[in-house]
Amino acid sequence: MNLLHASTSPSTSQSGPPSVSWRERLTSALTWHIVACAALAVVVLVLAIRLGMDWAATNDRSSTALEQKQIQLRALERQTKPLEGLDQRVDVSRKQIATFYAKRIPANYSSILRTIGDLGVKSGIRLSSVQYTQGQTGADLTEITMDAGIAGAYPQIMRFVNSLESDQTFFIVRGMALTGQQGGLVNLRLRVSTWLRPADASASGIPRTPPDELPSNSAPASKSAKEID
Repeated sequence: MNLLHASTSPSTSQSGPPSVSWRERLTSALTWHIVACAALAVVVLVLAIRLGMDWAATNDRSSTALEQKQIQLRALERQTKPLEGLDQRVDVSRKQIATFYAKRIPANYSSILRTIGDLGVKSGIRLSSVQYTQGQTGADLTEITMDAGIAGAYPQIMRFVNSLESDQTFFIVRGMALTGQQGGLVNLRLRVSTWLRPADASASGIPRTPPDELPSNSAPASKSAKEID
């Protein structure tokens, strides 16, 4: 009987551990750990996809904004192109004005009288009733007006008028009016303008031009010598 007992006891002691149910597995810490890791991986994937979409949208907006800025920059470059070298052009213009003043603006009142007298003698005309007046003082120049009667043969008068317009001293013929003609002689009333620097005009003692006789800057130039033929 001892042998029988000995033979049957080992079978009972060698049986495996008890089986674990699915409910116990679901409630175990390892299972919840796995579930949490899986959920975290899904969240990370979703965030990565969203980040990629946002980055793509931002990149598109940045590219569009960059293109718009480049278009604006090119437009500004076209607008400012005419201003390039403006300071050099201003300097050149100032030098040209200074040269014009030095060469063609009379130095004083006496030089005007001398020039007109010399041109009259060379042309062979006779000046009479010559009157000089000065206009309003400008910032740089003051207009000097000569109103005179001229008499002579027609070619002589044309020669005198043409010499005034082509002389180095700057003259502008404001007007001519025929006052009479006898034989081969023609009588005209001539109005001519030139300019002096304000200081020279003030020192000349020339009377002021009456307001109703001031020449209009917008009025066209008077008839040239060829137009009264």
